[in-house]
Amino acid sequence: MEEECLKLLIDLHKNGKRQGPGGDEETNKMIELAGLKQNERLKIADIGCGTGVASIFLANQLNANITAVDFLPEFIDVLEQTTKSEGLSNNIKTLVCSMDSLPFDDEEYDVLWSEGAIYNIGFERGVNEWKRFLKQDGLLILSEITWLTEDRPAEIQNHWDSEYPEIDTASAKIRVLEKAGYSPIAYFVLPKNCWLDNYYRPMEKRFSDLLERHGNSQSAQSVVEAEKKEIDLYERYKKYFSYGVYIAKKVR
Repeated sequence: MEEECLKLLIDLHKNGKRQGPGGDEETNKMIELAGLKQNERLKIADIGCGTGVASIFLANQLNANITAVDFLPEFIDVLEQTTKSEGLSNNIKTLVCSMDSLPFDDEEYDVLWSEGAIYNIGFERGVNEWKRFLKQDGLLILSEITWLTEDRPAEIQNHWDSEYPEIDTASAKIRVLEKAGYSPIAYFVLPKNCWLDNYYRPMEKRFSDLLERHGNSQSAQSVVEAEKKEIDLYERYKKYFSYGVYIAKKVR
């Protein structure tokens, strides 16, 4: 059943521009706050890239060699088609790989980038294990689900305790970064349009096609209902959580 559910989720999300909350304006803000310069030749790894919306944006904005990594070959296939159609194949190299077994060399990258994906390995484990791939003074730039308040209603607290127990406040996440050997540079919160306009509303428009492709099966209906529940929780409790964007420099 889990394998069938994964296949349905891939089918639902592979044709979406985004596989999680985000926005081009916010990605550009990340570039600016990190001080990335267009004239610098950078080596960037985009970890958990999905179908590559961030990789494409970075390739168009920066003079960078980008390694785009995702464990789902279906997402990487979509990215490769996009790079060819946009003439970016020389700028973006793809890699099908799990983020907990990255085949990178020590101090290989100037920037490690990960939008809405580090939860797959866990924030603390990820920032610690990935650090060795960064050059000294290299930058870690990522988004992570974050509490926006100290106290929350029980329903949303219980939901995230079940889904991702490592969710925490920004101050706690920044402390993890500091203990791991990073110096925080900037932090900001993704606004609601990154969730609703850029992610959830486009997803909702794909529900009927997914159900039709799969004969309105019980499994497909379950996937759609789970996504609808997630959307409902966000709409009711969005003042309590979002993705926080963290930018930090490796200092030791």
